[in-house]
Amino acid sequence: MRGVASAVLVFEGLVILFATLVALDLSDVDDGTLWALGGSSAAACVVTVGLLGRRWGYWVGSALQVLVVVSGLILAVPAMLFLGVVFAGLWFLALHLGGKVERLKEQRAAEERDAGPG
Repeated sequence: MRGVASAVLVFEGLVILFATLVALDLSDVDDGTLWALGGSSAAACVVTVGLLGRRWGYWVGSALQVLVVVSGLILAVPAMLFLGVVFAGLWFLALHLGGKVERLKEQRAAEERDAGPG
């Protein structure tokens, strides 16, 4: 699960950075505000990857997804809102499927332990 969640966060950070650059030209929002929100969101995505080694790191990642969507609403930049929703969906899908895979691995390991040697 950690690998997929990390990939989502890294790609999200890159997309937020590039979306911030695009929003500088397309939005009426102050450049400083865009850089503050976009830059900090992109950096938070990358920092959160390092926190995924702890169980609560996934809660931080989930909170970050909500904040990215909310920042798209606040800035009223439709492209950023759309990207926030897309990556939030990817994040929660990664958590759901990753948890399912881990449960299946644990189940298989338990079955192999119970079966014993040959």
